[in-house]
Amino acid sequence: MSKKKESIVKFVGDYLPIMVFFIAFKIPKNSFLNPSFEPLFFATICMVIVTIFSLILRYALTKKISYIALFAALIVTVFGLLSFYLHDEFFIKIKPTIVNIVFAAILLIGYYFKKPMLAVVFDNKLAMSNEAWLTLSKWWGFYFIFLAIVNEIIWRNFSTELWVNFKVFGMMTLTVIFSLMQMPFMIRNLKDENIS
Repeated sequence: MSKKKESIVKFVGDYLPIMVFFIAFKIPKNSFLNPSFEPLFFATICMVIVTIFSLILRYALTKKISYIALFAALIVTVFGLLSFYLHDEFFIKIKPTIVNIVFAAILLIGYYFKKPMLAVVFDNKLAMSNEAWLTLSKWWGFYFIFLAIVNEIIWRNFSTELWVNFKVFGMMTLTVIFSLMQMPFMIRNLKDENIS
């Protein structure tokens, strides 16, 4: 796949749904673009539509869909439609908790059985030892548990607007910071692996 296609797939799959969610949430009810829905439900249905579109586009461009992308799209669609249909914020707000718990479980169960699932996610493109992958899998597993806990605290105790801001900006910022914290370890182990 060309670099251009890769960039399009990454943007459409990883960033477009959450961007549309945030923008749609800011559109007030009874406006031209949102004539009748509460902002969270309008944003949720917009995100579901864009997520399905991004999955179709991903397949059209690459002729394949990763299990992670499929799982994420399925969860967004199911929980988004439940929230929209039942007019209940609970389902869309608990979705990040469930996704993070599932990711944590996959990584930590893999760690327990000495199967570095993070290496599978990266398609073994980074030359690191099994032990290094296991360590990273453990750290990321605990990080996903942390995200799930923080999501629960925020949506249960604060306003919907604050939760939306956390979902869009807070989670991304925390993940970037956590990723950067792993870089020295990864660089060290990449060098060790390449030397050997």
